[in-house]
Amino acid sequence: MTPESAQDAKAGRRTGLPSWRTGKPDAFLAAAVDTARQAVETIAKPGEIGAHIGAKSEGDRVVTHLFESKLAGYGGWQWYAVVTRNSRSKVVTVNELGLLPSEDSILAPEWVPWAKRVRPEDERPLVEESVEEVSEESVQADEDDASASDDDASDDDEASDTLEESGAAMDESGTSDNNGAG
Repeated sequence: MTPESAQDAKAGRRTGLPSWRTGKPDAFLAAAVDTARQAVETIAKPGEIGAHIGAKSEGDRVVTHLFESKLAGYGGWQWYAVVTRNSRSKVVTVNELGLLPSEDSILAPEWVPWAKRVRPEDERPLVEESVEEVSEESVQADEDDASASDDDASDDDEASDTLEESGAAMDESGTSDNNGAG
């Protein structure tokens, strides 16, 4: 337990809640929990939104509502909706929606630049054999294999050309034109 969380426990605060600005939230906006929940439901399924955690004042007539996240893989995260209103107005406007981590959330580790991530074993050459280990016989064998496969491909091309030249075309009735047979 960290010293901050011990102080939170003594003060009666729940862990995982962000430290809020002091000040009393606008009563009308703080009561707009249903409006905030409906707004969050536009970006999340209703089953992914948990209980209302609280409302915090962000300034004059600006309140952030926090909801527990039940989204798989986002334990400890919180949905939020920032609501506001004009002076003397009873119309609530939603300004911002999203998902935020709390102190209890699992987060990705700090990013480390590539130059600092490379280890000596990562710098091995990709090819294990050196140039001196390649013999003339292995090079000749590779060349022979490549020329043999080229010869096979050219034989296939010649065979298809011969079929096209033989005039084995079908007429509209489905019979062959070749040599008048059919």
